[in-house]
Amino acid sequence: MTDVTNETAVAETAPTETLTGFDALKGMQTPGVGEEHPVYVQKLDAQGRAYSTGKRKNAIARVWIKPGTGKITINGKDQMQYFAREILRMMIAQPLEVTDRATQFDVDCTVEGSGLSGQAGAIRHGLSHALTHYEPALRPVLKPHGFLTRDARVVERKKYGRAKARKSFQFSKR
Repeated sequence: MTDVTNETAVAETAPTETLTGFDALKGMQTPGVGEEHPVYVQKLDAQGRAYSTGKRKNAIARVWIKPGTGKITINGKDQMQYFAREILRMMIAQPLEVTDRATQFDVDCTVEGSGLSGQAGAIRHGLSHALTHYEPALRPVLKPHGFLTRDARVVERKKYGRAKARKSFQFSKR
């Protein structure tokens, strides 16, 4: 008789609902899933500027933006003077044009390292991040264009026994 009562006690404590099929799984919620997306907040310094660092190849750009007329200053020079090629100036202005903020912000940046193309890419990366710090609502506009992604491609290092990274010395059988 004691065996029968133990079996009924176990049967009573077991869960009465058993989930079967994919339809039953839809109603289940796993921990961590369905939580809200992170909320981004405005990040400004004491002067009311947004700051960010951008990188591309070996170039590092420190970018500050503040409300203004659309003037872009690079290492103390106007962008027309610093970047002679139109394509580089266009590359820098892309985040401002995509967000329709070309004449609303003054951009001041310092950049060092790499060449002009790498520096322009670093400024664009830093400017995009600074825009998201000033106006977090611009993040969904900039992200699909790839402006917030750091381009991690760098020059491959030289290997020993090689002329350059991959080039070999001339081979002679004799």
